[in-house]
Amino acid sequence: MSSILFIFSGAPHTSLNAQEGLDALLMGSAFTECRLLFLGDGVLQLVPDQSGEAIGRRNFPLGYGALNDYGVSKIACRTSDLDAYNLDPGKLLLDVEALDDSACRIWIEDADKVLNFR
Repeated sequence: MSSILFIFSGAPHTSLNAQEGLDALLMGSAFTECRLLFLGDGVLQLVPDQSGEAIGRRNFPLGYGALNDYGVSKIACRTSDLDAYNLDPGKLLLDVEALDDSACRIWIEDADKVLNFR
């Protein structure tokens, strides 16, 4: 079976890309194995208690709670990005695996297809 790696590297609520990425991930997981990797500003999507409603955006990060129901269980962030934003992996919206740069490269190289949502 082929696999798709979804990379979310954009901050939440700055564009529709993050929301569209989540929608694509949920749809794709019905057909193949999907993994999710948060890089750069993308880790900010996992900060709890934020909302884009004040700027007219849907509060899409709440949809991350459905990932397990859709069979998406491999979710990770780059350790250096968590450190850059002083984020504690235990206080994020999702349980994530913290990966160093080398492990992130392996995730990317092992995927049959890679989709990046900035």
